[in-house]
Amino acid sequence: MTSIDPSFYLQNQTTRGTGSNTLGKDDFLKILMAQIQNQSPLDPMKDKEFIAQMTQFSSLEQMTNMSQSFQSFTESQSLPPVIQYSHMIGKEVAYPVYDEVSGALDRMEKGIVTAVSQKDGETKLDLASGLQVAVESITKVSEPSETKEELNTDD
Repeated sequence: MTSIDPSFYLQNQTTRGTGSNTLGKDDFLKILMAQIQNQSPLDPMKDKEFIAQMTQFSSLEQMTNMSQSFQSFTESQSLPPVIQYSHMIGKEVAYPVYDEVSGALDRMEKGIVTAVSQKDGETKLDLASGLQVAVESITKVSEPSETKEELNTDD
């Protein structure tokens, strides 16, 4: 009788991991293909089982695609506020001015945006008048009044 080399024992084998404990759609497809290739010709996989597995694979693929779409949507929506509001430079904005004593609406003002700035998580528009207005308080954005008048004159 021949003896078995101890290096072949399971406890002496090194384990190789793929780095992930979760199965992805590629892993699922590989398992399905191996199952189909290695099935017994005398007892092939039943049609219902095969259709059920293909349905699971299709659902998995759709969920993966949806997840990737949500990820790209989230990334596209997370532009820095300075870039997000930079299109307002050169535009005329309207904003409310409140009475300091009563806190009631005093009047509406307009100004031309010269820059967009961000500090301490708050985004503000710098106006040509030197004022800074919080983006949240803007009620209207339009082309500057002077530009509209210049376009309508026939000099």
